[in-house]
Amino acid sequence: MIINTNIPAMNTYRQLGINQGAMQNSMEKLSSGLRINRAGDDAAGLAISEKMRAQIKGLDQASRNSQDGISMIQTAEGALQETQNILQRMRELATQAANDTNVDVDRNEIQKEINELTTEINRISETTEFNTQKMLNVSGSAGFEATFQVGANNGQSMKISIQDMGAEALGLTGAASGAHSAGSSVTELMGSGDYAAVSGATYASDGGVLLEDGTSGSTNALSVADHESATAAIEAINDAIETVSAQRSNLGSFQNRLEHTISNLDNSSENLSAAESRIRDVDMAKEMMEMTRANILSQASQSMLAQANQQPQSVLQLLG
Repeated sequence: MIINTNIPAMNTYRQLGINQGAMQNSMEKLSSGLRINRAGDDAAGLAISEKMRAQIKGLDQASRNSQDGISMIQTAEGALQETQNILQRMRELATQAANDTNVDVDRNEIQKEINELTTEINRISETTEFNTQKMLNVSGSAGFEATFQVGANNGQSMKISIQDMGAEALGLTGAASGAHSAGSSVTELMGSGDYAAVSGATYASDGGVLLEDGTSGSTNALSVADHESATAAIEAINDAIETVSAQRSNLGSFQNRLEHTISNLDNSSENLSAAESRIRDVDMAKEMMEMTRANILSQASQSMLAQANQQPQSVLQLLG
């Protein structure tokens, strides 16, 4: 019998350390809810899980980006809806003015309303913004362009374009166009009253004669001064209505596409989250079983260690 080295006690102590370590590991997993708390728990699983987490966060942000895109589209489409309402009213007025039952005074009153409505179309195009970006009043062939990042990775984007929706772009106003042409002219005034003038041009009057120096400006392209000009205005307004309708249709189609994109992104995020959970999250029931097992073994090891420490004392009986 050896008393200098207690081999059973050493073995029991080693097993006690293993069991206590297993119990502590189980407690850490149960308290965090994660099977992988550090790379040492599962190096490959941690690497896969982190890549999945990055992809999930990208998908979630892409979904929010798409929702912001829908908000932008709705802002533009709402403004165009009101523009179209104005165009419908302008067409109604032009149709009314085309009827020769109206005299000049009547057509002048109709012209005033058409002018005001044209001004309002310009105001809408100039003030429609989303996050300080003007969407309906951008010059150039491309108009307003926006790119939406609708995926978690590079290259997964969509681009939308919105044409200039100002009155001039719609063919409702122009530089010295319509009934009041630009260029030097002498107009004899018969009587007194209000007269249409080219905005931005300069004039001089001398008694009954209005002198224009030819400086170019912009005027209402849609004159309803007589039957011919009123019918021409109807055609111009029809073209404007078609242009706005086409743009609204494009916006609506793009919005529907974004809604399906959001649905797909959310579905992908959900499935990827489930896959990441199976890799990284702990099975609470199974881990509770492992902790209970380790706890019982730890208590048994403590009991056996106490008995192993008692064995060398039996040598005293031999010595006594």
